[in-house]
Amino acid sequence: MIHYAYTDTEIDKIIKTLTIVIDTREKSNEHIREYFVARDIPYRIKKLDVGDYGCLIPKNDELGIPRDIYLNSFVERKNGVDEITGNLQKDTQHAFENELIRSQGSRFVLFVEELDFDEKIATGKYRSAYDPKALKGRLESFKAKYNFEIVPMSKKMIGHNIYNRFKQHMKLALKKGIF
Repeated sequence: MIHYAYTDTEIDKIIKTLTIVIDTREKSNEHIREYFVARDIPYRIKKLDVGDYGCLIPKNDELGIPRDIYLNSFVERKNGVDEITGNLQKDTQHAFENELIRSQGSRFVLFVEELDFDEKIATGKYRSAYDPKALKGRLESFKAKYNFEIVPMSKKMIGHNIYNRFKQHMKLALKKGIF
């Protein structure tokens, strides 16, 4: 393992180059890309093996970074409870669970663009015939088994939360000097 010791000033300079990586298969994310563009947050479109979003510090000889540094942290984005129940159907559940298996060993979170996500599950206000208690149990079981969280939020805040999550995770990794 390589260990670097960066000063706080160096970390601040490096963090300003943080680049969000968006999976090539991620669709209907114009609002997120618009958030990044409006705030001069660089992003790249690249195939990811895990999640819809990741991040990197790009190669920068001036800052002493000889090659791109990828953080082992990922965000999976879902539109709401209907998309998640769709992912848990017999013909699609293996793909969803395989995503969770691939996420093992990384920091992984599922952001859901639906503020009342938990309420909709509890009251059964979704298109699927999935029983609310069974759905809640299934999701809690996955969360425990694969060590991830589901975080509901407004569609307006998702770009902000993706960027700030990665910024803080990268800052911590740089302070610890672990890559």
